[in-house]
Amino acid sequence: MNTRELQDLIIKEKKERDVCILAHAYQSHDIWEVADFVGDSYGLAVKAASAPQKTVIMAGVRFMSETVKTLSPDKKVILANPMAGCPMAIQMDHDAVLKLQAENPGYTTVAYINTTASLKTAVDIIVTSSSAVKILKNIPDKNILFIPDCNLGDWVAKQLPEKNFKFFKGGCPTHLRMTVKDVEAQRKDHPDALLLVHPECHPDVTAQADYVGSTTGIMKYAEESDAREFIIGTESSIVQHLQFACPDKKFYLLSKECVCHNMKMTTLVDIYNSVIGNGGEEITLPEDVITNSLKPINRMIELGG
Repeated sequence: MNTRELQDLIIKEKKERDVCILAHAYQSHDIWEVADFVGDSYGLAVKAASAPQKTVIMAGVRFMSETVKTLSPDKKVILANPMAGCPMAIQMDHDAVLKLQAENPGYTTVAYINTTASLKTAVDIIVTSSSAVKILKNIPDKNILFIPDCNLGDWVAKQLPEKNFKFFKGGCPTHLRMTVKDVEAQRKDHPDALLLVHPECHPDVTAQADYVGSTTGIMKYAEESDAREFIIGTESSIVQHLQFACPDKKFYLLSKECVCHNMKMTTLVDIYNSVIGNGGEEITLPEDVITNSLKPINRMIELGG
């Protein structure tokens, strides 16, 4: 069986079995092509909640599946590859948050969505990379305890000098592998290219960028820009997707180290097995975790839309 034949079989089976497939932006293009929705983690969870299907398959990582389950507690949520996790999401747990809060009284705790459902129950507000600046600008609180990604936090703090930030020293290993030396090398090789990077990158890298934003923000910028060449500072799959979306433009990866091994675990066969009920892992969460992790997510929606 070749890729196209397997894709056709997945599309046939998902329709017959009434299954919705979600694909995070960092998944490979062959998985994108069988998905009902493609996007960032929170956007996918919102789409899943409004989808008519009662079974949802996540081609992504575990915390994303938990967010889907939180927003759709009555649906069956399947993580296509049970091994696919997020190193940043497990850098802190619920108890570590409580300890940090005790050490920093009077601070509002803001957590990046790239965290576990259990951790979310201990915080005040959830943010995404695309919504963080808007949301934190809208809250009256001046003192912000930002977890777990200090690089995203630093990027947000630079845009909100009126706030006081404290950080946990966490971050995304994939984005941290990109360096200023990579920027220098790629700019030398591609002097006319714009540099587009994710705010999970080190501050020294984001400081060099022509645009800093979420994964979907990066793609939108590249698609709408009049520029013809781009250096992409986020997970390597985005170069491939942009090549499909804009075949008349050129895209270069900032570093050969820009690979999320967890995202690469999920295969088209994993999707097929999950659709037919012969693979994946059903995500379950205690009722109190769903209820309490939803509170800071709802606060995000109230403040940021």
